[in-house]
Amino acid sequence: MAKPQNSPITEHLAYLLAQANREINRQLELRLSKEGVPVEQWRILKVLSDGDGHSMGELADAVLLNHPTLTKMIDRMVSDTLVYRVQDPNDRRKVLMFISDRGKVLSKKLNSLAADQEEHILESYGDKSTSELKRLLESLIDSSN
Repeated sequence: MAKPQNSPITEHLAYLLAQANREINRQLELRLSKEGVPVEQWRILKVLSDGDGHSMGELADAVLLNHPTLTKMIDRMVSDTLVYRVQDPNDRRKVLMFISDRGKVLSKKLNSLAADQEEHILESYGDKSTSELKRLLESLIDSSN
């Protein structure tokens, strides 16, 4: 059921963003399910693909997951040998996450599937509209910080 157009902008915008996020994730999940990987795991692999170690806090912020959910997901990914933990040499209290060679191979496959999703969106809405939408959303986020 669509939200009424005359609702306050913050309420309506929050609703539309949540609905758009849900739909994009649903479509992406359909593509990634070919490899049996949830969207959140792909996002984790994508962040770790830069080769830099990332703390759990950095990773949680980057993939928009709360710490308990991220910890459970990382534990599964460690068991599947997709990622591994290393003690931070600069702060022995911290652990850094890295992508494994197996994770890199999977990440490349998943990135290809995600690129197919992006191509579908570009074909559906056009490059100009999608670029403008990204610009507007980034502007909204920047103005909120």
